[in-house]
Amino acid sequence: MRFLRRIRSWLLNALDRSHSESEMDEELRFHIEARTEDLIRSGMHREEAQRRARIEFGGIEDTKEECREARGANLLESFVRDVHFGFRILRKSPAFTAVAVLTLALGIGANTALFSVVNAVLLDPLPYPHPDRLYTIHESKPNFPHGSISYLNFLDWRRENHTLAALAVHRSTSVIWTGTGQSERLRAEMISYDLFPMLGIQPLLGRNLSENEDRFGGPPVVLLSEALWRRKFGGSNKVLGKGMSLDGREFTIIGVEPASFHLNVRGFRNDDDIYFSLAQWDNTALRDRTAGLGIHGLALLKPGVTIEQAQADMDAVTRGLAADFPDADKGIGASFVSLRVEIVEYVRSYLLLLLGAVGFVLLIASVNVANLLLVRSSGRTHEFAVRGALGASRGRIIRQLLAESVLLAVAGGMVGLVLAAWGTQAALRIVPVFLPRSENVQLDARVLLFAAAITLVVSVIFGLAPAMKSSKTGVYAALKETSRTTGRTRQRVQSSFVVAEVAMALVLLAGAGLMLRSLSQLWHVNPGFNPHNVLTFSVLPEPSLTEQTPEGIRGALQNLRQDIAGVPGVQSAALSWGALPLVGDDELLFWHEGQPKPTSTNDMNWAIDYIVGPEYFRSMQIPLESGRYFTEADDEHSARVVVVDDVFAQKYFPGVSPLGKRINMENYDQPAQIVGVVGHVKQWGLDNDDRQSLRAEIYVPFMQMRDFVMSGVARGMDVVVRSNGDPSALFSTIRQVLGSVDGQDAFYGPETMDGYISNSLAARKFSAFLLTGFAGLALSLASIGLYGVVSYLVGHRSHEIGIRMALGARPADVLRQVLAEGARLVLIGLVIGVAAALALTRLMADLLYGVAANDPLTFVAMAAVLMAVAMAACYIPARRAMRVDPLVALRYE
Repeated sequence: MRFLRRIRSWLLNALDRSHSESEMDEELRFHIEARTEDLIRSGMHREEAQRRARIEFGGIEDTKEECREARGANLLESFVRDVHFGFRILRKSPAFTAVAVLTLALGIGANTALFSVVNAVLLDPLPYPHPDRLYTIHESKPNFPHGSISYLNFLDWRRENHTLAALAVHRSTSVIWTGTGQSERLRAEMISYDLFPMLGIQPLLGRNLSENEDRFGGPPVVLLSEALWRRKFGGSNKVLGKGMSLDGREFTIIGVEPASFHLNVRGFRNDDDIYFSLAQWDNTALRDRTAGLGIHGLALLKPGVTIEQAQADMDAVTRGLAADFPDADKGIGASFVSLRVEIVEYVRSYLLLLLGAVGFVLLIASVNVANLLLVRSSGRTHEFAVRGALGASRGRIIRQLLAESVLLAVAGGMVGLVLAAWGTQAALRIVPVFLPRSENVQLDARVLLFAAAITLVVSVIFGLAPAMKSSKTGVYAALKETSRTTGRTRQRVQSSFVVAEVAMALVLLAGAGLMLRSLSQLWHVNPGFNPHNVLTFSVLPEPSLTEQTPEGIRGALQNLRQDIAGVPGVQSAALSWGALPLVGDDELLFWHEGQPKPTSTNDMNWAIDYIVGPEYFRSMQIPLESGRYFTEADDEHSARVVVVDDVFAQKYFPGVSPLGKRINMENYDQPAQIVGVVGHVKQWGLDNDDRQSLRAEIYVPFMQMRDFVMSGVARGMDVVVRSNGDPSALFSTIRQVLGSVDGQDAFYGPETMDGYISNSLAARKFSAFLLTGFAGLALSLASIGLYGVVSYLVGHRSHEIGIRMALGARPADVLRQVLAEGARLVLIGLVIGVAAALALTRLMADLLYGVAANDPLTFVAMAAVLMAVAMAACYIPARRAMRVDPLVALRYE
């Protein structure tokens, strides 16, 4: 209640200033006159009584000021005066103001820019209805807790569950659009009918898929993306009902999906051209309950259902399917992952690390400005003393200095917002590949509120210490002080600030050093092949190829490979299907010859399978350890053969050579003999492969695939090309040359293997780049702070240095002493920084590769760098100190 009465008093006094002033004057006159009358009654003359009463009462203006402060009457007015006076003071020191504003702008801008990314990626709610009830759903199976879903299992899951409001699936593919002149390859997303309604996506035009259209044998209909609609149909509303020939089948256009739709989950592309029902996919494996085919799902829980209840429900469903289909579903379960976790979990640690690092930068910037203010306030000691002698209270002086700090912070915040807007977009352009939800990054209301909050906080942080220190100076002491005695305590405060800056800078340098060393270690990891000068791309042959016999398909693909190999600049070329290192995986199930076939597919052995032509090993330069590679003779007419990697050999044939051994492979009609052992390829990434349970690899000859699979191969495959030079420009040459051979083939998705490796490290590169930038900024700010303190000390001790040099001290002695004082501060900061870094870098241990969080080499190297830069910062004022003229210094003051 007292606080509310005080607020009411402030408001009344602010709204009726003249009335409150007249009341205060009348009250003061009343008290003075009453005391005057008392003195007159005691026998004193009126003139003397009035004089004595005024003396006893004290200064009228001081009393009024106290009353105004008690009532809160002059709060707004004094604030305006403080701001106006602070603006004039800062305007008189443009160099100081510019340095302080720029320092704060760098700290505030960096924090705001990174927070805008964290806000969009981690904090903003997902742009879908009921985001907390949305989950991705996968098949859990041996080696894959989050594997792809069999389409038949999905249909049963959707029908038999009791806890899901909706269950949808999706899979990316490519199709050939013909009938419009030149054929065109389109990126397509195959979906179930309830995917878009679940996510609240409404078409710009037309409608979404219906349940009747999402079934085997249903009418073939297609949805366009907004980009394709505008590019090919001019945004015409008459597009509905038109036909599209896709892979030789006629589809009817029923709607247009908005370009604003994004779904950043595994297996879904956000640059698709069209969407159609998964049931319309012309693939016989869709009806195979053991085939996952890269299908993944989305689930929406019913209101009030917990994820534990949903998991228990799906466990009951999958147990029932395992009982009904033991050969396919034994050991198969359903696993949920929160959609938010699925989208952002793999970048959360990196972003939080960077947010903590940029917070250190802001602290260093604040400390730096506080140091500048302390140095500046040392020259205003007499000003504060005079103001105190004229009646200004300590609180009044503190408020004035805080007003100047707020002005600096506001200016720094405004400039920082400009830097944040520029820096955010620049950072996103550097590594746009890995960051989910990057399309939502912007300076919205929450980011602006964050910027305002940190501006206010830093203004108090860097303004309070100088204000408190300056206001403590006694009036008498300050008025009699000289430059030789002023600010001795300030030196201790400034030195403490420098120590803190050095310590925080070392923490950032150590973190950046560890990330850079980790990245360097990864770049030197052998991926198991030679990625240099290797180009990969995909081929989507003409739709009529699927209508040919298996022999015709094999012949056409052989001709295609030979045509590619004959292009100038191509050293070797190979066709590939199944897995491709660092890109996509495919698994093969097998059991040893002589053993009974397991009753369930999930009881078989698993291996990553690469279906490749004989030139694949030469193109990828995968080393042969024993046996042989494939040859052209390993075709559909010869005995089945395979090549395995050393991990396969060690796991399934420990202690013996696997050469000549035979294995039975699922979906193959006869056993295959192992004819070669090659080195292991890091399929799962340079930094993640060793952590995976499924690492054994097996290679199958491309031409030995069974006949019923060849029609699927004819719908698309990968090509691996080794070039004689830079492979980047080779793709356009291949497409141009082969366009004259067969104009119906679509060539798309070119990427170098070096590019795939680089993309796999995108998150690490992004964080290492920013962390290094923050560490460099922190190092610069700490060095500037140290330079400022040493310069201040040199200026403050000019008289002492002059005396010493007059008594025979050499310039080298002075240089050595100044550098020693700077080195003392740096060493204290390094000791504190090492202790802090040892504690904090443990939090980033999971982000490191091949280097320990307490790596001594990194810590020593970063400390040496910091010491070297700091000593360079000290050298300039130290050189100035050794040039002091003793006569000039002795005459000073």
